[in-house]
Amino acid sequence: MPRNEPTEVTDGWDGGRSPRRRKAVRYGVPVAVAGVAAATIGLVPAFAGSGSPDLPKISAQDLIAKIAKSDVQQLSGTVRVTTDLGLPSLPGGGAGAFGGAGHGDGAKGKDGATASPQNKLMELASGAHTLRVAADGPAKQRVSIVDEAAEYSIIHNGNQVWAYDSGTNTAVHSTAAAHDKGARWHHDRKDAPKDLPKGLKNATPQDLAQQALKAAGDTTSVTVDGTARVAGRDAYQLLIKPKQSASTIGSIRIAVDAAKGVPLKFTLTPKSGGAAAIDVGYTAVDFAKPAASSFTFTPPKGAKVVDGDKERAKAARQHGKDFKDRKGLEDFKDRGGLNVIGKGWTSIATIKGSGSGLPTGKSHGAGGDAGTFLDGIGEKATGSFGSGRVFSTRLVNALITDHGTVYVGAVDKQALIDAANAAK
Repeated sequence: MPRNEPTEVTDGWDGGRSPRRRKAVRYGVPVAVAGVAAATIGLVPAFAGSGSPDLPKISAQDLIAKIAKSDVQQLSGTVRVTTDLGLPSLPGGGAGAFGGAGHGDGAKGKDGATASPQNKLMELASGAHTLRVAADGPAKQRVSIVDEAAEYSIIHNGNQVWAYDSGTNTAVHSTAAAHDKGARWHHDRKDAPKDLPKGLKNATPQDLAQQALKAAGDTTSVTVDGTARVAGRDAYQLLIKPKQSASTIGSIRIAVDAAKGVPLKFTLTPKSGGAAAIDVGYTAVDFAKPAASSFTFTPPKGAKVVDGDKERAKAARQHGKDFKDRKGLEDFKDRGGLNVIGKGWTSIATIKGSGSGLPTGKSHGAGGDAGTFLDGIGEKATGSFGSGRVFSTRLVNALITDHGTVYVGAVDKQALIDAANAAK
């Protein structure tokens, strides 16, 4: 069967008046069930019925509807996460797996490390990692990050949440809000357990796909581009491309399970080319009900157990005091705070500066050391706004002017300069 060429999305699918655009439907994910409006994307039929494996033809809008209708509540599997954002190396090698600030949880291990869920998120920002995931409805989930010599797990069962770091033999126990127990997480729920940090909840192909589809609109081309085999299952490949040339994102490819409608793999490639910046996919997946033991946890003998509820309350009190004492926050609010300009893939977040700008290598003392480091990784930028420095990764660029105003987004350098020129 000859391969059908992908057809680019146009904006002619009944505009904003179509009831398809207004109808919100939900789909299941293994760690958080979230909703996606399948009709927020203007589409024309783009079929994929060839490739390997050989699957029936399906249009892009029907494939998105299939994702939205999927209500998979039970699964287990292994997810491989590979991230290459091109982040600069920090002096001293940066924090370790559990290093750095503990966000006030006080869950310190014997070596000063912490079992706080938030501190583990930094690991996922670079390199390759293996996750084991399991879900049995909205009240039971488990995510484990498996390292060569240790394992870190978050277990949510009803109103109980455990976070355990085997490397330091440290556990944090917290209690989710009572209404979370047995509740169903619809797309409009705001009350997911706070102890499941967003970064870990969104570490699966389903959650990443949801975010990508939310961003789609008249600035986006969405097509079905062939088929694939992922984790031993037949899948369609949904291809998402920004139409805005200033975006640093080249494409997003989502492999969707042909039978279940569940995203199995998410790949984001920068416009600059090269390896994927984010590649998250199942290497094994099973849609059967996981064993009940997957969601039970008993601290091992000798483990340090921290009361996460008490530590969180303590941190909240401290943060409240810090906020009261920090006059700079009031100044930030008076200057307009954070604003977003533009739309779609080329949105730029801006923070108005105070006029202090960045330290430079010409400075002396600690500021001079920081300035020398910044001079080494930043690129000088000038325009009618004045001058500043651009700091770049493979996806996100940031312009900090000499007046201290910040412009940041998944856009190229010129887009940031143009934004600064327009705002001067």
